[in-house]
Amino acid sequence: MRKKQTPLSDSTSSMQQLSEEEQLSRLAQITEELTRTMEKTRIAEYVDYLEHPAKLLWTNFLIGIARGLGSTIGLAVVIGILVFIIQKLIMLNLPGISDFIADFIIMIQSNYNMLK
Repeated sequence: MRKKQTPLSDSTSSMQQLSEEEQLSRLAQITEELTRTMEKTRIAEYVDYLEHPAKLLWTNFLIGIARGLGSTIGLAVVIGILVFIIQKLIMLNLPGISDFIADFIIMIQSNYNMLK
């Protein structure tokens, strides 16, 4: 009966058959592949964050500020565009839309005056 060889024993037996120079070049090639793989997965950055949690907190804080600022600026642009469109609709003096917008503006002004 034949015994099944494991991949580890295959690589071990093939490494024994190679000369020392070939073994060193093969190890260098494997090391390069591992280095490239680690660089692609950014393990060094992850380890850096694990070693310095304050850096992780600072990075997340800055990301939060950037998101909040971006949301605020985006909302301001969208509201500005809507106000511009509403102003143009009022200028056209369309019967249904203009009456609705005028009633809406009157309602807002009356609520504003009540708060004063």
